Amino acid sequence: MLAISQTIATELNVKLQQVNAAIELLDEGSTVPFISRYRKEVTGGLDDTQLRNLQERLNYLREMNDRRDAILKSIEEQGKLTPELEKSIKAADTKTRLEDLYLPYKQKRRTKGQIAIEAGLEPLADSLLNDPTLTPELEAEKYLNAELKLAEVKDALDGARYILMERFSENAELLENTRQFISAEGELSSAVLKGKEAEAAKFTDYFEYSEQFKKIPSHRALALFRGRREGFLSLRLDLAETEPPRIKHPCEVMIAETYGITDEGRAADAWMATVVRWTWRIKLHMHIETDLMSKLREQAEVEAINVFGTNLKDLLLAAPAGAKATMGLDPGLRTGVKIAVVDATGKLLDHMAIYPHAPKNQWDQSIAALEKMARKHNVALMAIGNGTASRETDKLVGDLIAKHSDLKLQKIMVSEAGASVYS
Repeated sequence: MLAISQTIATELNVKLQQVNAAIELLDEGSTVPFISRYRKEVTGGLDDTQLRNLQERLNYLREMNDRRDAILKSIEEQGKLTPELEKSIKAADTKTRLEDLYLPYKQKRRTKGQIAIEAGLEPLADSLLNDPTLTPELEAEKYLNAELKLAEVKDALDGARYILMERFSENAELLENTRQFISAEGELSSAVLKGKEAEAAKFTDYFEYSEQFKKIPSHRALALFRGRREGFLSLRLDLAETEPPRIKHPCEVMIAETYGITDEGRAADAWMATVVRWTWRIKLHMHIETDLMSKLREQAEVEAINVFGTNLKDLLLAAPAGAKATMGLDPGLRTGVKIAVVDATGKLLDHMAIYPHAPKNQWDQSIAALEKMARKHNVALMAIGNGTASRETDKLVGDLIAKHSDLKLQKIMVSEAGASVYS
């Protein structure tokens, strides 16, 4: 808990005590609106935006820690947990990094690589990777076995290729490096599906579209994903085409460099180049494209919600009666009627409490206080909450207007439900 609290405090640039207090309230079942409105003294004044960010990060970090524990347990049960791997898993700071490290140990359906290993082809794959001077076809002949469905040299070499492809594509560091590269340099392109041109008329802007991945705005990303979801567009994430066409994809170069694979004209070099090319095109590219597309969609949806929230906030905070100096009255009996005055821009000008109702019954004094405050700030509108003692307070304001008609005041009853629902 301390590590999570400290992480959140650093990210939000607030005190550790504030974070711990907010977490305790959230764990007790309090909502963000309730805490931001009624527990400011406990959290040190954290506002609702800070609290919502805190809650989101708290959930993320707790889920990540639970996943971390499950991954460590799974690998330990397999007898494959080394001190180095354990250190890397404990140091992982994102769910993506955790899953990259866990990928080679994740229980999954039997793959072509696993089937090849079971057929005894891993030594063939290792020998060709470690010694490119060997001739692949001659080495593969040593592993032919009709009972294991290795009747031809091609069968053995295909199995060795699948073993290396899976090994390369499950390298956590390589996954992270290629993902970052495509995220920074990649281009998202879209095309209309053949025969869908007429139906997809509303997506004409994306029939032949491409844009650098990291610069795509949220509204455009959502439009692209909608077009794909409705069956009109195909999307692809990769590097932009070059003239003349590049000989090797940069990510293929990264794979080769990771495993020390070079083309020096040796017997197995061409075969290894094919392994590298297939690793990128069939394994890594698809994995990274799916991962980055998913993150883009999530970020776009969050941004869309934020934009909607900002616009809604501006709408809700707009003056419903126009730009007028307004006096708000929160009715009450024993605790009095709370008064606040704001100017035409919403700026707080003044506040006080009056006690016109039982048990104090200061009716005339209250009217005098209201008249003085209304005259001082040129109040044009009196807004009365419809809670307890609202009828009595409405009558008080009516008497004020009748007694001081020169103030030209208007009154209106407003709902207090919004505050209660929010909390």
